[in-house]
This record gives sequence, structure tokens and C-alpha cells, in this order.
Amino acid sequence: MAYRLKECNYNNKLTKDQNLILDRLYKLRMSGMAEALENQLLDTNTRLESFETRFTDIVNFEWMQRENKKFNRLLKQATLKYPSADLDQTIYEPERQLNTHVIELLANCDWIDEPNNLLMTGGAGAGKTHLACALCITAMHQMRTVKYIRANYLLQEADHAHHESSYYEYSNKMTAYDLLVIDDFGLMNLDMEKCRDLFEIIESRDCRKSTVIIPRYLLRNGISCLEKTHMQMPASAG
Repeated sequence: MAYRLKECNYNNKLTKDQNLILDRLYKLRMSGMAEALENQLLDTNTRLESFETRFTDIVNFEWMQRENKKFNRLLKQATLKYPSADLDQTIYEPERQLNTHVIELLANCDWIDEPNNLLMTGGAGAGKTHLACALCITAMHQMRTVKYIRANYLLQEADHAHHESSYYEYSNKMTAYDLLVIDDFGLMNLDMEKCRDLFEIIESRDCRKSTVIIPRYLLRNGISCLEKTHMQMPASAG
């Protein structure tokens, strides 16, 4: 995707040279620095601050703007069911009966770097999907690539890729995500030909990237590549 250059609007409250500097910053694709500098030039109080303080604020504004843009791109790509999920204080509510120590360890995202896989089990309404989305957002704040997808939809996408002769590209894309969350595992159409695609993707990620499986029902035999990390959530959790 081509970068869309943000235009600089001439500000009559600034001098010609000041407008020229702002225009050059925009052309250098530093719109954050341009906006921060313009705000400083219009605020006479900033002249009381040191050059280092003012420049630091300008650079930090540019940095935060770029980080926010990266995060928004990752969030759009992730297609989370709950894009506003958060590991807030509700996880410590006694009635939820959650193992907060395990959640705090998962929030560090070290398990993604190792990489390890995660199997999240629990009754309907236990909050498995919401918690998984919150962990995804935590990972994205660390600039990791994430994808959330329901198992049945993954099978549909894989089948469509076969028909379009693009399955190799699709499989590589699904394998490359730092964290892949497959929800409603067990509700998909148990067609062995189609399910083979799902298990091939899971297998290709094992020992390379982290995968989270959220089964709709408790898997009696489990999944071999996910047995190392199993998080059981109480059925009474909201």
C-alpha cells in the first residue's frame, strides 16, 4: 500500500519560514513532529522551556503517533471478536474464580517468544474468548502480529484458497502470525479432507509460533502440540 502523504495547510499565524519547515516535515513523512512543532510555535508558554525539553516532546509525539498507527494496523489485521478486551481489575473478582497468577504470566507474553501453545478450556460463558482477545491486545501492544479466527471460518478460507489455487500463500500467511487464536474448535464441519488443512496449519506452527486453541467442548484426548500449556477456566466465570 502506497503511503498517503499528509498535506501541510499554510498557517497565517506563523511566519513564512516556519510554514516552510512544517511543510518539509510533512514531506519527510514526519507529520507528528510537524503537528507538535506547530503547537509549540503557537503556544508562547513553550518558549519558557529548554530546547531539549521542547525537542524531546516533538520526538515523543512523532514516536507515539507512529506506534499508534502500527497498533491500529495490527488490530485491524487481527479481526478480534472483542477488540476492546482488556485485562482489567475484573479478573481479580473472587466470583470469577480465575487463576490470576497464570493470567499475569501470560500477559508478559514470554510464552509467545519461547514459543509455547495454549489450550483454554471451560464451560460456555466462562469468558475464554474475551480473555484470549485481551491477551491478543497485550501482544499487539508489544508489536506482535496476531490473528483471531473461528475454526469453521478458517476451514472456509482454506477451501476458498484451494479453489483459487492460492492455498500455499494462505497457509504461509496463517503460519507467519506471531500468535494465532482458533476459537470454537470442535464446532467445525468434521470433514477429514477439510480438517486436514486446519491440522496442517497447527502442525506447521508448532515449535515456531504460538497458537491458542479454544474448544467449544472439552477435548478428551487433547491436542498433542498443546499439552504443555493448558488453562482451565471455571464454568461459573462471567
